[in-house]
Amino acid sequence: MLEGIIRESTGKKAVKALRRDGYLIANIYGKGLDNVNAAFKSNEYIRTVRNKETIAFPVKVDGKELNVVVQSYESHPLTAELLHVDLMVAQPGVVTHYKVPVNPVGTPVGLKNKAMLNVAKPRLRVKAKIEDLPNTIDIDVNDLDLGDAVMIRDLAEIPNVKFTDDGRVSVLSMIKAK
Repeated sequence: MLEGIIRESTGKKAVKALRRDGYLIANIYGKGLDNVNAAFKSNEYIRTVRNKETIAFPVKVDGKELNVVVQSYESHPLTAELLHVDLMVAQPGVVTHYKVPVNPVGTPVGLKNKAMLNVAKPRLRVKAKIEDLPNTIDIDVNDLDLGDAVMIRDLAEIPNVKFTDDGRVSVLSMIKAK
C-alpha cells in the first residue's frame, strides 16, 4: 500500500523542499470530505500506479486508509518528471466522473494497407459509481481499414455507465502511414 505524509505548509518554499527530497505533491479530495494536502515518495507512487489492477487503488495518509482514483496530474515540460497529482476518493455508491483507459483489441485490416492505428482519446470520460466502473473499455479493431474511425456513439453500452463526451468524438481511427 502506498503511504504518504500530510503537508503542513502549502507554500512554494515548502513544496520545493519536498520535491528536492524526492516527494510528489498530491491533493486528495472527495464529495463531502475535507481536502488533504499530501506528499508521496515519487518512486513508490509511480510503482504503485503502474502495477495497479483496477482504476482505484489504496493509499494511507495520516493513519487513514483511502481508496483513490487519479483525476489529473502535472508533469515538467522538459524532463517529464511528475510534479503534482490530484487524487479523488472513490466513495462507494456516489456517481461521479472518471476517466477510463481505452484498450484496442485485435489487429486492424488496415495495417496491411499501409495504415496505422491512431488512438485519439486514450482515456474516455464516463459518469458512474465506482462499483460499476470497468477497468478498461475494450474496442474491437479487427475490421478497421484505412479511413475508418470509431466514434463514442459506436461503442457498446455499458450497464450503469454513461459516456459524457459527445457521440461525434472520434476515439480511434486508421490513418495513412507516412
